[in-house]
Amino acid sequence: MFRTLRRRWYVLVLVAVLAGTGALQVLRPTRTYVSSAIVVLKPPVTGSQPNQLANLQPPLAAVSYAAVQQLESPAGADELRAAGVAGTYRLIPRNSGTSVTPRYLIPSLQVQAEHTEPAAANLAVLKVVEAYTKHITAMQAEQQIPEPARMSVTLLVPPTAVAQTGTKSRGLAGTALLAGVCGVAAALWTDQVVTRRNRRRRESADTGPESEAGADAEARSRVPAAAAAR
Repeated sequence: MFRTLRRRWYVLVLVAVLAGTGALQVLRPTRTYVSSAIVVLKPPVTGSQPNQLANLQPPLAAVSYAAVQQLESPAGADELRAAGVAGTYRLIPRNSGTSVTPRYLIPSLQVQAEHTEPAAANLAVLKVVEAYTKHITAMQAEQQIPEPARMSVTLLVPPTAVAQTGTKSRGLAGTALLAGVCGVAAALWTDQVVTRRNRRRRESADTGPESEAGADAEARSRVPAAAAAR
């Protein structure tokens, strides 16, 4: 492998140049902002439960998750795109269980959006919350639930954009590891291709003169035979 890498040093140089270009992007990344907001689905106010936040039952979480699935479907993605939601966005149901046994019992939803501008990230979150509220309202209207008995969506935490920062040392380490693996693989592959091509050229060069000599001998043998026949 060492001899192969030494023969194909130019491949390693090319990969190193590409890795250096990627390292510049790691050292000078494009600044992005992540905006996050939290909404909660609340039941209607009743005489026995005047505090809506004290009556958050698991069925509400199921209804909330149904609206999330609608927005995460291809039709929902087209709807959000038509509403002007650009960039990356996520709808994360609040997990009240553990990572092993997740149980979404609290009907709260975290909405995140990523954009290069903080104002655009906040606006995208608000548009996603608006679409989520519209789906909740549409599901209840489809079931012909009276308005006083309908669930409502409340914005608990307004959207706030925060600059996203990463660890440059990890990025550089990942770039170096990827460059090393790709460089070795590209050098070995190039060596195999060049070696096979050279072998074919040598074989064709070795068989060429022999075939020509055989053809000349056959032609010379035909000349006396033709003369004798005459």
